[in-house]
Amino acid sequence: MDQETKKAIILLRALIFHYHGLDQDEKELLEKIVKDLKAPEEYDWALSFISSDYMSAFDRSKEFLSKVFHRMSEKERLKHLLATWEDNHKKGYVTEMETTAMINIAKDFEVEKEFILKINQ
Repeated sequence: MDQETKKAIILLRALIFHYHGLDQDEKELLEKIVKDLKAPEEYDWALSFISSDYMSAFDRSKEFLSKVFHRMSEKERLKHLLATWEDNHKKGYVTEMETTAMINIAKDFEVEKEFILKINQ
């Protein structure tokens, strides 16, 4: 997996986990992903991206995420988005705002219908 793809995967998860502020459980989940991907530099980049302007991070990320994820197959895009959904559930809850954000990302990734079908199962 190339560095740009790792950045996109970590940024996607970090954005959702930071939606209401990063708590300890979310931080641990994110750090496990970083360890699994062997991507500490990409993690630092994602955190820096978000912290440079927390309020606009979601909107600023759309272009980068879309560019990287649209190089993937539809199945792969859906897989990464569902993994984000599942990791978010590991903390014990998913808020309405987080769900809405992920649905909006699914729309950007052109997998909205498939994503909604999967999360409703």
